[in-house]
Amino acid sequence: MPSLKERLQSFLNGDNVVSRLLGKAEAKTGIRKYYLATGSICSLGLYLVFGYGASLLCNLIGFAYPAYTSIKAIESPDKKDDTLWLTYWVVYGVFSVVEFFSDLFLFWFPFYYLGKCCFLLWCMAPFSWNGSQILYKRFIRPFFLKHHQAVDNVVRDLGGQALSTAESVTRGAGAMIHFLENEKQK
Repeated sequence: MPSLKERLQSFLNGDNVVSRLLGKAEAKTGIRKYYLATGSICSLGLYLVFGYGASLLCNLIGFAYPAYTSIKAIESPDKKDDTLWLTYWVVYGVFSVVEFFSDLFLFWFPFYYLGKCCFLLWCMAPFSWNGSQILYKRFIRPFFLKHHQAVDNVVRDLGGQALSTAESVTRGAGAMIHFLENEKQK
């Protein structure tokens, strides 16, 4: 299995957006792509630990690229990439709900945003064993298959109650308008 350095070198020598951008920076500065990449990664990591606005940066990383790639997936004829990004968004949604309740406590840990950013990058990584695939297959899908009937029943009942409430409000509003029109004519 290749080392992390070898995988990074392979990625930086491949044909991708990051490699092209770093290639342009290398041509202008004379600093090798590998050093530019590792320096950028270290700077980002330090900023996520010590910087102001680390939450915003982390959320942008977890949202901007996946949203862009999801739009590209929707527009492509291949449906495999649609499933890949839908899986990411399901995991992202579950993570966001869990984070909402635990953020009050986790926020105080110094490496929280660095860990969160690493987690989100793992979930969107372009390989078959990325975090969203693993978490979906091991936890979310089994939970969904076990409980989806009960959730469907609750949603159906809530939908019926919402429709009934809307009809009552509409009837009440109609009666109020009729009453006001009668009072106006008097």
